[in-house]
Amino acid sequence: MLQGDRPANVDRRHTVRSSASAAYSRSRRWLCAFAALAVGSGASGAAHAQSSNLSGTVGLSSQLVDRGLAITPDTTIAQGAVSWTLPSGWAFGAAASTEVRDATPLAEAFAQASHFWRLTPDWQFEAGLAYYDYPGRGGGAFNRAEGSANWIYRDVLTLGASAIYPTGGTDHALRGAADVDFHWPLPWHVSFAAGAGYAQAQVPYYRVYPNGHGSYGYHGGDRVNSYGYGHLGLIWAQGPWRVEVDRMFVDASLRSENLAASPWVATLSFSF
Repeated sequence: MLQGDRPANVDRRHTVRSSASAAYSRSRRWLCAFAALAVGSGASGAAHAQSSNLSGTVGLSSQLVDRGLAITPDTTIAQGAVSWTLPSGWAFGAAASTEVRDATPLAEAFAQASHFWRLTPDWQFEAGLAYYDYPGRGGGAFNRAEGSANWIYRDVLTLGASAIYPTGGTDHALRGAADVDFHWPLPWHVSFAAGAGYAQAQVPYYRVYPNGHGSYGYHGGDRVNSYGYGHLGLIWAQGPWRVEVDRMFVDASLRSENLAASPWVATLSFSF
C-alpha cells in the first residue's frame, strides 16, 4: 500500500509508488485493502515503465478498514499484494488479508485491473475495475464490484469517484462514492496525508448483547447508509519500508452502532 519522502500517491499503498496508487488505496480503503497499494502503484508506474514489471507488498495492520467501516475488530491483520504492470499503461493485481489470530477464512480478497494515462505534465488519470470479497464478514453485505476514476495532480492531490455494485446482501442497486486525498512531503522521510470521502454503502447490523457487551461480527439483515469518513495521518517511508499511522473519522451514527473503524489505525509494510 510505499512511497518515499515525496508526496505519495497510490493509496493506498501505501514502495516506491506513484500518485495513483497511494491515493487509491487510502481514499478508498485506507489500510483495508492495502491491496490497492501494490496494484494501484502499478497503474501509474506502468505509464513510465519501458518493460513489464512484477512487484509485491506484504504488511501488518492494526485493523481492516473499508471506507471508514470496521471489517475486523482491533487485531493484527496480515496482508499481501502482487501486481503486474505493462508499459502500455495496464496494471493487474490481487491481494488478500487475514486476521493473524484466526487465518481462516480470509478477511478480504481483492482483484483489480486498471489503466493509467498522463493527461498533461501535471495531471494523470487512472480508471480501474475491482472486485472485493469478504468471506464470512457481514453476511456478504460488503462484497462488491467497483469501477473507479481518479484524477491525480502532481502526486499531491487525488480526486476520485466510484460506481459500486453490491454482489452480496439483499439490495443490489448501484451506489456511488467520492473521495479526495492529499499528500505533502515533510523532512526526515515523513509525509503528511489527509483524505475525506462520502459513500453509499450496504451496511449490515451489528449485534450487541443485552448486557452491553458486543460480540464482534455482523448479523441479521442489512440496509443502505450514506455517510462521510476521513483521516489525518503521517507516513514514514525509507526504501522498501513504510509505516503509516492514521486518525480515522467516521459519521457519529456509525460509531454509535459499533460499525466505525477504530480512532487510530497503523500499518507497517514492505515492498519488493
